[in-house]
Amino acid sequence: MGASILPDLGAQILIPVCAVVGIAFSLVQWVLVSRVKLSPARESVTNGSGAKNGYSDYLIEEEEGLNDHGVVLKCAEIQTAISEGATSFLFTEYQYVGIFMVAFAILIFLFLGSVEGFSTKSQPCTYDQSRICKPALATAAFSTISFLLGAVTSVVSGFLGMKIATYANARTTLEARKGVGKAFITAFRSGAVMGFLLAANGLLVLYITINLFKLYYGDDWSGLFEAITGYGLGGSSMALFGRVGGGIYTKAADVGADLVGKVERNIPEDDPRNPAVIADNVGDNVGDIAGMGSDLFGSYAESSCAALVVASISSFGINHELTPMLYPLLISSVGIVVCLITTLFATDFFEIKAVKEIEPALKRQLIISTILMTIGIGIVSWIALPSSFTIFNFGDQKAVKNWQLFLCVAVGLWAGLIIGFVTEYYTSNAYSPVQDVADSCRTGAATNVIFGLALGYKSCIIPIFAIAVSIFVSFSFAAMYGIAVAALGMLSTIATGLAIDAYGPISDNAGGIAEMAGMSHRIRERTDALDAAGNTTAAIGKGFAIGSAALVSLALFGAFVSRAAISTVDVLTPKVFIGLLVGAMLPYWFSAMTMKSVGSAALKMVEEVRRQFNSIPGLMEGTAKPDYATCVKISTDASIKEMIPPGALVMLTPLVVGIFFGVETLSGVLAGSLVSGVQIAISASNTGGAWDNAKKYIEAGASPHAKSLGPKGSDPHKAAVIGDTIGDPLKDTSGPSLNILIKLMAVESLVFAPFFATHGGLLFKIF
Repeated sequence: MGASILPDLGAQILIPVCAVVGIAFSLVQWVLVSRVKLSPARESVTNGSGAKNGYSDYLIEEEEGLNDHGVVLKCAEIQTAISEGATSFLFTEYQYVGIFMVAFAILIFLFLGSVEGFSTKSQPCTYDQSRICKPALATAAFSTISFLLGAVTSVVSGFLGMKIATYANARTTLEARKGVGKAFITAFRSGAVMGFLLAANGLLVLYITINLFKLYYGDDWSGLFEAITGYGLGGSSMALFGRVGGGIYTKAADVGADLVGKVERNIPEDDPRNPAVIADNVGDNVGDIAGMGSDLFGSYAESSCAALVVASISSFGINHELTPMLYPLLISSVGIVVCLITTLFATDFFEIKAVKEIEPALKRQLIISTILMTIGIGIVSWIALPSSFTIFNFGDQKAVKNWQLFLCVAVGLWAGLIIGFVTEYYTSNAYSPVQDVADSCRTGAATNVIFGLALGYKSCIIPIFAIAVSIFVSFSFAAMYGIAVAALGMLSTIATGLAIDAYGPISDNAGGIAEMAGMSHRIRERTDALDAAGNTTAAIGKGFAIGSAALVSLALFGAFVSRAAISTVDVLTPKVFIGLLVGAMLPYWFSAMTMKSVGSAALKMVEEVRRQFNSIPGLMEGTAKPDYATCVKISTDASIKEMIPPGALVMLTPLVVGIFFGVETLSGVLAGSLVSGVQIAISASNTGGAWDNAKKYIEAGASPHAKSLGPKGSDPHKAAVIGDTIGDPLKDTSGPSLNILIKLMAVESLVFAPFFATHGGLLFKIF
């Protein structure tokens, strides 16, 4: 078998050092962003002298009121309002979610503890009856602790992301007065703060948890890593509420603001006269930033847990080889270093001088990080793995070589890049699919909707093939462990992915602040260009999240089947087939709930915005101020109330199916929800993204074709706004939440697998 080149001590030093470097780098980026002052007195001083990228005099400081104190104060005031709105919403959300968290933690302890009747005696090991392992009660206690740790880390990740985004939005607006390059750097650096904090925190907490649990578990590694799966469950259950609650909040405000403001009253987007405008900008932060942060953290935690569970019952765990055992964490550690180098290409090595360079700069980030990461994975696979070893494969041990595991991770990494670029092709207004959708607006909203739906369905084809190829290759080489590390490969560049993703909402907010502060149209054009690129990158981020969710879910499914001692999942048995049918239906039921929630919340918002326009004298003339607070309250109340039913559907389904119908039916439900959920998630996200960018294509009027469809307020533009409004809940609520549904049901089934295997299937036992 041979030993790994990297000694155990080396692995134990490398992982926390990389995590600390990631945290330090994010703090450096934050300090650089904070140099942009929001106080007028010092605004006239040029930031730095002669340095590259945003600190050079090359981007001419414009005469357009660079020292206009009023504008700076107005930006600071708007930023404070957005930050306060986002903070108060998240605190309200976390109070409700906290109650759920405690209740679910008690449930985990009771269900898992009852497997051996709350006995404190040591038991024969699940996978090797000749050895003695820790009692089930210990697994129950430690699973509960790791669940709470995962939940808290997820919440903190989302909250910190939101804080950074609301700190950076007005600063991006002010930098846009000096040139598009400076604004880009500020927005991107802020995104990097979130990306690196999240990646490093997730890694560090998981690493520390493993080491603390090891003090109790000692040589019982299968028990230890089974308890660690709670970490993934905690991360994803918080992400579900963050995504659904944040998604309902942001889209209720967005739809309300657009329908009344742009379509009925013919005023620009983010006009300060629109009562829903603050709620709309708050929504970008709680949905796209806090929700996305928790979501990707959940994916990362689950793929790590799935890989560790399978490794613990393979030769790594049986022979107690620590360095190969920590291979998933070493991949993530190298990923942080790779992303750090990649970020410097955007902020320090290359300069953005024109609007058309923004999107290529963001795409370059994905390509550079993928190429560097491939080299990084190669090195880690060479030094951290023995030349040959065995991997658990449904009861057998499969012989695997280290180069095969390298290919598993690499295939996941490159599949992620392919999914990213296909998503970009279908959602960026630089390519024909979105331009065709924009062109269809000539004949009204109906044709726009038809073209947009067709685009979404078509955009599933290549990503599904990419996922299918990566599953086939990784499973052929290293069984379920191969799929788990392929998912980790896709998520290994999570810091860069999140930086690109968070950049979008920050730019969107910056544009809103520019409009509300009454800045010139030239500045709004720049922030719009940043925002349009951000829209596409947000779609790429969602593509990554969905692709990785599919792989993570399959890896968790494999771990669940092994843990529940199911030898084969036979589709021809009625128990499994009914599960498949019900599982495939669940994403539709879930989407129906989330779409309807957005619709009913938007209805209240539209009525409130109309009421204010009709009843506040001088509002349209700009002499009176709207009541922003009422709109913020409508969004908050609606999202808190409406996030509970979809959340309950996802969390209760595995419990109900496992207890009453047993593990075989549950395996069918998991497979069905994975297969149908991935398709709906990809098509919903891409349809919404395409409609949004078709509208922006018409508004920008950058080409003769776009000019022929415009300007703002024309009939084709109004048709595009309607398409965009329909797409909002698809791309920002239902689509992104579905990938959490797929993962969460699988990880929950894995955590409760011992209970279901022992006490499940009550109905079939009765009959």
